[in-house]
Amino acid sequence: MARDTTDDTPISEIEELAEWMAAGCKPREEWMIGTEHEKFVFYTESLDPVPYEGERSIRALLEGMADKLGWEPIVDANKIIGLANPTGGGAISLEPGGQFELSGAPLDNIHETCRESNAHLAQLQEIAAPLGIGFLGIGGSPKWRFDETPRMPKSRYDIMTRYMPKVGSQGHDMMYRTCTIQVNLDFASEADMRRKMQLGMKLQPLATALFAASPFTEGKPNGLVSWRGNIWRDTDNQRSGQLPFVYSDVFGFLDYVEWALDVPMYFVLRDGKYHEATHVTFRQFMNGALKDELAQPLPTMGDWTNHLGTLFPDARLKRFIEMRGADGGPWRRICALPALWVGLLYDEEAIGDALELTRDWTADDVNALRDITPRDGLNARIKGQSLREIGRTVLGISRKGLVNRARLNSEGNDESHFLAPLEESIARGTTLAEEMLALYHGRWNGSVEPVFRDYAY
Repeated sequence: MARDTTDDTPISEIEELAEWMAAGCKPREEWMIGTEHEKFVFYTESLDPVPYEGERSIRALLEGMADKLGWEPIVDANKIIGLANPTGGGAISLEPGGQFELSGAPLDNIHETCRESNAHLAQLQEIAAPLGIGFLGIGGSPKWRFDETPRMPKSRYDIMTRYMPKVGSQGHDMMYRTCTIQVNLDFASEADMRRKMQLGMKLQPLATALFAASPFTEGKPNGLVSWRGNIWRDTDNQRSGQLPFVYSDVFGFLDYVEWALDVPMYFVLRDGKYHEATHVTFRQFMNGALKDELAQPLPTMGDWTNHLGTLFPDARLKRFIEMRGADGGPWRRICALPALWVGLLYDEEAIGDALELTRDWTADDVNALRDITPRDGLNARIKGQSLREIGRTVLGISRKGLVNRARLNSEGNDESHFLAPLEESIARGTTLAEEMLALYHGRWNGSVEPVFRDYAY
């Protein structure tokens, strides 16, 4: 998230929180696609991580991009920590360890998503190359120890860093040593939201397998294909993972609200200052728990929006749905991730087929699959089928959905060709992580350092 929200609209009833989410409902012709991708930042000569301060730094990248794009700086405690497009189309932000993120603008089709990603990477390279800085597209930091990884000066990250060890064993790794590709998608109604959230939950382990690209930690194989996926198994289980209540036939906005109300908060933002609030839930906040700690102790819609952004289920609901299961990866996969989900969820025939395919999958089934996928990848099994077999079917459904959408580029091609890198993985039966491991044991001669060359943007 590039910028936390300030909205002083008061909250008086819990139902208002559900109504706020329901206001995201849009007719099909207004559905958009918002793609986010993160990358690791490194010095091309030494392969060391790039710090925030200095002549050749994260700060220099942000300032250079601000000058080039004319975007507005986002400032926290007098330090630039992101950029916002003043026209409302997209933002640049920093993850805790300096991972550089583009939060893309809401766009109509995947062709536009790829043009946006291309433009962003080209602009960034123009600023970074003279500084000797490069960008790596994989899911987990392959070389640097936690104590070698820089920290970005964002107040909310200081709060999270203190809190994470209290609620899980891998929160710091999630914050500082992982990268992802994510997509935000719209819904038409509560019923449409329900089926998209259910499919998002059920098929997120498949996305983890298809995009698995984090097989190394601190210079060695870690025994996993998605270290990032495994990290999410013990980061903060109060606010992440699968949500069994989403599987209900009557799941609605208010159910998600009731869950979110009882998750501990991270912070409250007042007059540009972050106040730690990890000792209370949002429900307690609404009941006056911070009246002796804040000058403005009553919650606002801005507080609610910020709280929703600190929840990390596999599929996250706001006024749109965010698909969160994929590792970061090379450029082609930045386009493949939204293509996968748009094909499944933005075509009526495709979503019906996908719902039927997963109809008898329970939350327990998917949780078990989620547990083994980081290790087994496409060989993980659910209901007697491997994710490779399921993936072949799901990609066929997604391809059909993209063909049916018929969003054509200037050459007359629809969006279905963006699925090619995923279809190649299914055809080979190997994840990107397994291809990296084969290189490590072969041409790379037992070193992870070539990954900074072969998988750089």
